[in-house]
Amino acid sequence: MNSYTVRQNPDILLVEDNPGDLYLISDVFSRSSVPHTIYSVADGEAALAFLQRKGEYALAPHPHLILLDLNLPRKNGMEVLREMKTSERLKIIPVVVFTSSREERDAIDSYKLGASSFVTKPLNLAEFSQAVQSIENFWLKTAQLPPIG
Repeated sequence: MNSYTVRQNPDILLVEDNPGDLYLISDVFSRSSVPHTIYSVADGEAALAFLQRKGEYALAPHPHLILLDLNLPRKNGMEVLREMKTSERLKIIPVVVFTSSREERDAIDSYKLGASSFVTKPLNLAEFSQAVQSIENFWLKTAQLPPIG
């Protein structure tokens, strides 16, 4: 039987172009009791460069978890998800689609492309924070993140 060591400081990639949402997500995660490191990029092309360690991201870590917005400049979240889930190295990374989309088709397509979960961003600030807290609780405290690297 293989043993699995839980990573003590998971790396999380936030792919979010809205500075307000990025601030709120980071703020909730900053209060976590689980040590972690957050990295962020603001568009789909930067997300793929980070994941592929290209250009300015040559020394970027392989994240253990990704929070991905769908409505991104340059390359949308569906394109990012599609490209990363076709890569043997990247497809193991859990991806939480965290988006303002309320379209059933977006949820279906996200799951078909390999998203681990699809969460619609609440419009109310308290509910938004609670949604992020739920993501943080599940992925950092309950779920077993895959070993990366």
